[in-house]
Amino acid sequence: MNAPVLSRQQLLLVDDEEEALLELAEWLEGEGFICFTATSVKLALQHLTLHPDIALVITDLRMPEESGMSLIKRLREHTSRQHLPVIVMSGHAGMEDVSDMLRLQVLDLFRKPIYHVRLLETLNNLFPLPRLQLVYP
Repeated sequence: MNAPVLSRQQLLLVDDEEEALLELAEWLEGEGFICFTATSVKLALQHLTLHPDIALVITDLRMPEESGMSLIKRLREHTSRQHLPVIVMSGHAGMEDVSDMLRLQVLDLFRKPIYHVRLLETLNNLFPLPRLQLVYP
């Protein structure tokens, strides 16, 4: 019998590559997180409005319509979401992008393809698993 997976924080994953997005969401849900996915900044903003309990955004940097950087800037300008932690994933981040991310207080930058073990370490540090209380009769 499998132990029940405890529900953890709600995450918003943003990437225009739908297959990679769904694969990451499935993996994170297996780790107990609740994932919302968006293939554009517009959809990401809708999710953030509909789900106020989203605790972290993981966004791709380069997307066709609007960039991940644009999403982060919009979050930082929005009073209720300006401190929302953001992780950026990118295969093409340059030094200018990195300095913008530092200025916008991005939590971490992951190169694509994402190294799952390191991402999970980052998420576990940010959102520690609750300790189970064992009660003996």
